[in-house]
Amino acid sequence: MSMLLGLVIMAALLALGYAAFNFFSVKKLEEGNQRMQEIAGAIRVGANAFINYEYRIIAIIAGCIALALVAIINWQTAAAFAIGATMSASAGYIGMKIATYANVRVSNMARTTGKLSETLKVAFKGGSVVGLCVGGFALLGIFFVYLIFGYGLGQIDDVINGVQTVNWLGLNVPFTMTLSGYALGCSIIAMFARVGGGIYTKAADMGADLVGKTEAHIPEDDPRNPATIADNVGDNVGDVAGLGADLLESYVGAILSGAILACELFRSSGTLIAVELLPTMVLFPILFAAVGLIACVAGVASMLLKKKLSDNPHMELNMATWVSAGVCMLLGLGLAVMMFGRYDPAQLLDAGFKLGAVSPWIAAAVGIVAGILIGIIAEYYTSYDYKPTRLIAQASVEGAALTITQGLALGMKSCMAPVVVLGVAIYGSYAISGMYGVACAAIGMLSFVATTVSVDSYGPISDNAGGISEMSFLDKNVREITDKLDSVGNTTAAIGKGFAIGSAALATLSMMTSYLYSYTPADQSIMLNLIDPLSLVGALVGAALPFMFSGMLIEAVAKAARRMVAEVRRQFREIEGLLKGEVLPDYKTCIEISSQGALKEMRLPAVISLLFPVVCGFLFGAEFVGGVLVGATISAIMLAIFTGNAGGAWDNGKKYIESGAIEGQNKGSAAHDAAVVGDTVGDPLKDTVGPSLDILIKIMSTVSLVTVPAFSRFNLVDLIAGLFR
Repeated sequence: MSMLLGLVIMAALLALGYAAFNFFSVKKLEEGNQRMQEIAGAIRVGANAFINYEYRIIAIIAGCIALALVAIINWQTAAAFAIGATMSASAGYIGMKIATYANVRVSNMARTTGKLSETLKVAFKGGSVVGLCVGGFALLGIFFVYLIFGYGLGQIDDVINGVQTVNWLGLNVPFTMTLSGYALGCSIIAMFARVGGGIYTKAADMGADLVGKTEAHIPEDDPRNPATIADNVGDNVGDVAGLGADLLESYVGAILSGAILACELFRSSGTLIAVELLPTMVLFPILFAAVGLIACVAGVASMLLKKKLSDNPHMELNMATWVSAGVCMLLGLGLAVMMFGRYDPAQLLDAGFKLGAVSPWIAAAVGIVAGILIGIIAEYYTSYDYKPTRLIAQASVEGAALTITQGLALGMKSCMAPVVVLGVAIYGSYAISGMYGVACAAIGMLSFVATTVSVDSYGPISDNAGGISEMSFLDKNVREITDKLDSVGNTTAAIGKGFAIGSAALATLSMMTSYLYSYTPADQSIMLNLIDPLSLVGALVGAALPFMFSGMLIEAVAKAARRMVAEVRRQFREIEGLLKGEVLPDYKTCIEISSQGALKEMRLPAVISLLFPVVCGFLFGAEFVGGVLVGATISAIMLAIFTGNAGGAWDNGKKYIESGAIEGQNKGSAAHDAAVVGDTVGDPLKDTVGPSLDILIKIMSTVSLVTVPAFSRFNLVDLIAGLFR
């Protein structure tokens, strides 16, 4: 097993090494003229200031959580939590750094070469640093957890031998608690980074659009608009740093849900799963992720090493993804045969593997196919190459109300198809390999996450490049190149969100199963009776939680955006010569408004996601929390798909009009104004609410799994019931 674990550290170091190479390759490129360097420098300073202060706040909260874990669970879980938080924060920070270096270099490449293909390569190389760091840091942290706690401290052997490690409260704290601690650490960073970054970027974006475009009728990213620098800072802290932490958390949750479930299945049905099979089932998820990361390095390199790219960015990006997925499938098949092929077929059948040694691989392949299909569906509903988004653009001709109505209809209708795909994937993977197969499907869906994040991150880098081009008064053709890349980036972002929520659903289902196993006696079958009043009420409350959470985020964006709108209007009104371009605006005040709004408003939603299941558990017990998890998961999946697709379609509907595709309607027209309003409505939905919902359900399931040993024994309902016995 130690040799196999070496594959994990090799994959992690390979990815991080390639990320470092690409980082410095991008940084070596020229930044352009003095004006471009000044603007890029202002964006970099704003992004650094925000993320440094945000991370200080997160560090204080994470420290409090670590101390609570030491007190309630054990120091091993707290240490794993700290490792997870460090890895997630590192990926987000490096991602933000490369984005602030790559943006101006993308703009300069478009300026000096005039070639879309050369510009695409620089943008994707910058994005690849984020993607490879996500995969590399995630696996590096898991390697440390397995090496130190699983093998070094013998926690895996304790699970195999049935040895119970009991803490001072008398609670059993097995290896699954340590793994859950690592996942929780990643989740904490992801929640705060996504929520804080999302509020920041959308407050600035809405302020810039509502006043600059629809009132002053000046172009997007016009240097006269005081909110433009803040908007570009937001792209880096929200759409890059937040994205990196978000997808790393999804990746870790998918991997560890399989390992945790294997341990719980063995504990509850030790007579069915052979003792010698358990270590392989615990190790397979991380090894599958390792070969997937190696495949991602191959996929990224297949695009970056091409001497000449085409002028079709969508095709080139898709090709990198397909190469990663294909190589992952081949390597995964070999891994499954090597690891499970040495066991007796009867042992595999007892473990739920209906198709022998290849069962986990087939389940993972089901997840990969499901992820691709969900991505295709997201592309259909959000790309202006297809009818749904074009209908939104056409509706804009008739006013903002119909634009919003059409977008709402699109978002709602778009929920059915991906949910059907998800349902088929759950049922198919379960039929092949039981609940362990569902966990493998989640791993499969995110096995090539490094490539999907690379493709996703290239979008905000290109968007930033367009802003720098506009503010630097570069030729029109430069902005046309960056706008084309940005438009494709909006679609890839919607696809990435589809992968995130799909994998979150699968991983959360596995976590929920582990949650039920963790407090059910080993000699009893697990069951959550939703007809039971306590569980039913929990499901109803859980279903309402994502709506309350989403409302809080939208309100937070609105509060910050309102202040931004007032400030932009004030500067247009009071700074003489600003709209004529004779003087520059006060960018710093707008950056401060976004920063203060994000840092103030991000705390309550993030803390609620952590405390809600814990408080409910200590009040009403494990059955109630089980209902909460079921209701919240179902509700959040629908909301995440709806908000992501509706927001992406509104954005690209606006871009469809800006491309001149509707005769007589261009930038500054009434139809364009209506489309901007639709885009503004969609901004907090697709970039704040949607990406945060998949984190919400995973963080709730993880924190519930960590704390259920305590509240399943000590809760108010049981205490009151005991008084009447």
